[in-house]
Amino acid sequence: MTERLRAVALASASPRRRELLRALGLDVTIVSSAYDERSHEKWSASPAQLALENAVGKAACAEQAGPPVLLAADTIVDLDGQAFGKPNSSSQAGAMLRGLRGRRHTVHTGYVVMDRRSGRRVAAVQSAQVEFLDIEDAVIDRYVETGEPMDKAGAYGVQGLGALLVSSIAGDFYTVMGLPIARIGLACATLGYELL
Repeated sequence: MTERLRAVALASASPRRRELLRALGLDVTIVSSAYDERSHEKWSASPAQLALENAVGKAACAEQAGPPVLLAADTIVDLDGQAFGKPNSSSQAGAMLRGLRGRRHTVHTGYVVMDRRSGRRVAAVQSAQVEFLDIEDAVIDRYVETGEPMDKAGAYGVQGLGALLVSSIAGDFYTVMGLPIARIGLACATLGYELL
């Protein structure tokens, strides 16, 4: 028996994730999580595994307020096995973007959907390939000056000005944006909730 999902608790401060869920007609309650992804960075793990571990950690440390269905996610950019999270400074953002330019990289988004009433959960990683244009240093510097790169894995947002840096995407656009919507829908269905 399935139940129509109308509300979720989101263990993320990302306005992009919140808006994507609202676009599905869901009421979204932001819940805080004591998990600090920067202090738990396990750079010896694969970037995909790191994204999943961070999502699981956020879910496990989330406050219990809000609707019973909890969603947590984390996105990591993977350049030849090197994990790029959120930059700590403008100079680090510029260095990340210079590393990505003219090259193909992988974006991994780990996610957890949990029914807090039953304790059941679905946790997985979705990945997509992104290729950057061979952009000039001056373009990178101007982009960093906008401030957009500072709260985004790999120092770019594909849904904003960062789209001007991308030449192609192979895979799910929403994975690159930070929340693989179709996979979230399947996870909800596995737990007995429908979105449509």
